[in-house]
Amino acid sequence: MFNEERHFTAPIRWGMVGGGRGSEIGYAHRASAARDRFFQLKAGALDLDAARGREFGSHLGIEPERCYADYQALFAGEAARADGIQAVSIATPNDMHYAISKAALEVGLHVICEKPLTFTSTEAQELVDLAKAKRKLFAVMYGYSGYPMLHQAREMIHQGKLGEIRIVTLQFAHGFHSTAIEEQSAGAKWRMNPAISGPTYVLGDLGTHTYYLMEMLTGLEVDELCCMRQSFISSRAPLEDNAHVMFKFKGGAVGTLWASSVNAGSMHQQKIRVIGEKASLEWWDEYPNQLRYEIQGQPAQILERGLGYLAQGVDGICSRIGGGHPEGFFESWANLYHRFALAIDALEREDHAFLEQLWYPDVQAGLCGVKWLEACVKSADNGAIWVKF
Repeated sequence: MFNEERHFTAPIRWGMVGGGRGSEIGYAHRASAARDRFFQLKAGALDLDAARGREFGSHLGIEPERCYADYQALFAGEAARADGIQAVSIATPNDMHYAISKAALEVGLHVICEKPLTFTSTEAQELVDLAKAKRKLFAVMYGYSGYPMLHQAREMIHQGKLGEIRIVTLQFAHGFHSTAIEEQSAGAKWRMNPAISGPTYVLGDLGTHTYYLMEMLTGLEVDELCCMRQSFISSRAPLEDNAHVMFKFKGGAVGTLWASSVNAGSMHQQKIRVIGEKASLEWWDEYPNQLRYEIQGQPAQILERGLGYLAQGVDGICSRIGGGHPEGFFESWANLYHRFALAIDALEREDHAFLEQLWYPDVQAGLCGVKWLEACVKSADNGAIWVKF
C-alpha cells in the first residue's frame, strides 16, 4: 500500500505557466501535485490575458502580486524573492515548451513540462544539456506511465515471464475529432495548427504517450521505422489525424503503432500488447486496474491491481487503495508528481545513489520522443520509406 507519511520539512514552492481557467491539463497538474502535499502552488502565469490569469490565480489561492502577466515576469519576479518558487510546470501549447523550459532552467528552476518536449531534437538536446549543467530535475509529463499495472507488466517482462520479446502492438485511437471539431473548439484548433502544434498532430499528441510506454515496459530500441499518415479532414493538412507506424527493433523484434483521432465511436483505445515467445501481456487505459496475462496453452489470466499476488512495491509505484476500488488518471499523475518531488529533494541533497535507482519520465525520455516524431515525419513525407532511427 501507499505510504502517505513520507514528507518534507516544507513543501516545494511551485509555479505554473499555462493551464488557466477551463484547462483540463492545468487542473490535472494542480490536483496531482497537491495530492501528497509535496508541492504548494505559489505563483503562476496562467493565461495570455493577464487580468483573467490574475483573477483565476487568486481563486486558486495565489497572492495577486504573484499572478504574473507572462513567464518572463514570473521567473524574474520569483527570482527576486527569498521565498520564490523552486519548480515550475509548463502546461502551454507545444510551441512555447522550448523557450519557457530554457528560461526556467537558466534561472535555476526545476522543470516539469508537457509533451512533446520541443519541435526539434536539436532544441530537445539543448534542454538535456542545460538541465545537466544546472543540475536540475527536468521531467516530461507522460501522465499514463504512473499506473501501477504498467509497472507490474514492466517487472514481469524484466523477470522473463514472457520470454524473448517478439512483437509489440501499440495504439491510441479515439474518435472525438472524426468531424471538424476545431471549428468550435479552441483546444482542438491549436493542436491542428503546425505553427503551434509542431510537425505532427496525432503522433505528437497521442502516439508519443504509447510509444513512451513501450520504451518503459520493454526497453526495446528502435532500429528502423516506416510511417504513413493521413488527413481525413482535409483542412488539417499537412498535419495528420491518423497514422500508422511499423517498427524494426534492435535484436529482431517488430511492432506497430496506430494513432488516430478519427476512430469514430471510440472513447480512447489506448492499448499496449507485448508478445513474447512464451506469453503475452496487454493493458488498456480504459481498464487501467487490470492486466491481461496470456500463457500459451493456458487459460487467460486477468491480474487485478492492489492484490497480494502482484510484485510488491514495484519500482515504488504502489496502489493507493486496496484492490477492487478503482484507481485512475489522477492517481497515475499523482504517482508521477510524487516521484518528481523525491527527485527534486534528492538533487538538492546531492543524493546521487538514490537518484540512480529512481524511475521517472525524464528529459531524456522527452528527447527520445522528439527524435521519434522527426523520424515518423521524415518517413511519411518521403512516401512511407524505412528510416534509420
